[in-house]
Amino acid sequence: MSNRQGCVTRRGLCLVLAAPSGAGKTSLSRALLQDDPDLALSVSVTTRPPRHGERDSEHYFFASSTEFAAMVARGEFLEHADVFGQCYGTLRTPVLTRLQAGQDVLFDIDWQGFRQLRRALPKDVVGVFIRPPSLAALRERLSARRDAETEIERRMSQAVSEWSHQGEFDFIIENTDFDTALGDLQAVLRASRLATLRQTGLDSIPR
Repeated sequence: MSNRQGCVTRRGLCLVLAAPSGAGKTSLSRALLQDDPDLALSVSVTTRPPRHGERDSEHYFFASSTEFAAMVARGEFLEHADVFGQCYGTLRTPVLTRLQAGQDVLFDIDWQGFRQLRRALPKDVVGVFIRPPSLAALRERLSARRDAETEIERRMSQAVSEWSHQGEFDFIIENTDFDTALGDLQAVLRASRLATLRQTGLDSIPR
């Protein structure tokens, strides 16, 4: 919803969280959403099949490769990418509707998606890179999940690539302690909401 201070209202923002797999991004996202009713998760379109317990339009919008390609051709996505052989994309209309209503939108996308989203909405996007304390710590976390060794190696290789793009983001949060990282993330969101460029009606002085 719009935040009002006298005659001032606020346009919503896009909060992008990117991280190597295993850095704790999903847990941080869930905690942030649970504590903040003015933040909504962007639901992506994907060509991958639903996993157990996933519901269409709640976890993802599931589409065939043909349907996805047609949506790309019609310009329906703010960003889209091929990730490990499956396509993912962010629908343009739902995001713009929320931003105009003053609602903030949380994105769980990689650095490629972040680049595209920032090009599409340069004044609306805040990027946060979540990183583990080290690659060794990341490997320990992936091993604790009991992933297959081949999967761990693939994700470690991908992590190095992801990590190399951390400098493109507005903020970097090291997830060594979960509560501290969550507090840092909440502080980023609060400060970003107060940015002058997101306020409208600044010419009006409340009386």
